[in-house]
Amino acid sequence: MLKMSFEGKYNAKSPAVKRLMREAQELHEATEEYYAYPLDDNLFEWHFTVQGPPSTDFEGGVYHGRILLPPEYPMKPPNIILLTPNGRFRINKKICLNISGHHPETWQPSWSIRTALLALIAFMPTPGNGTIGSLDYSTEERQKLAKKSLNWQCDNCGKVVDLLSKNSIKKPITEEEQNMLDMIALKADETPTIETSFTENSENGDTASELRHRRETNLSESQDAQQSTVHLNPQVETMSSTNDLFWNILITLLVSAIILLVLRRLFLV
Repeated sequence: MLKMSFEGKYNAKSPAVKRLMREAQELHEATEEYYAYPLDDNLFEWHFTVQGPPSTDFEGGVYHGRILLPPEYPMKPPNIILLTPNGRFRINKKICLNISGHHPETWQPSWSIRTALLALIAFMPTPGNGTIGSLDYSTEERQKLAKKSLNWQCDNCGKVVDLLSKNSIKKPITEEEQNMLDMIALKADETPTIETSFTENSENGDTASELRHRRETNLSESQDAQQSTVHLNPQVETMSSTNDLFWNILITLLVSAIILLVLRRLFLV
């Protein structure tokens, strides 16, 4: 069925097309954790649904989104966009994960759409730390959004809570997927990024305009200091020249006095 719907539309010899067709076959059955499938008219755009991870603020929630795959897939990573309000990631915005298009340097061609979904689920309870597309809502707000997500509907897919299966057998995680999940756990312990300091400043009352004004003031002060240095340099050079002239005259007078004394002594003798 899938091959028939895309027959003649894509180059069957393309590595990306071959790979996506294979992954679509592997993921065609929904599980209780996730479900993903390409749109009927675009093999390079998928919609997905994931279950909120248990024992977290997202438990019981069901979250829907889009996966945008580049023509170079799997050599380049996909972009991931959440559509369901969740309190961890901004909606309708490409999110920053080490398995997404924001970090091609960490992407592995052996990873797949399933790997990306497992990573997304694992990332949900981790701190946002000000990364692109992240949110840090309170536990109460996230739990409210988790309950509301059960009624959320996609224009293309309908009510997303009905897309997950309640009777499927959980597919075991491979060693490579486990290594990737362990890496996510380590990444969650990393120090905040520069964007975090901006967020903290904003929370402390520093707006974007105030921070911009502060940067402009510092730049202006730096330029004034440089100009002052430029103006002072001629004065320093003038003082140096005056001192040199004074010593030259003094030395000349001393030499002249010594010569006179020598000549006087000679004539007196």
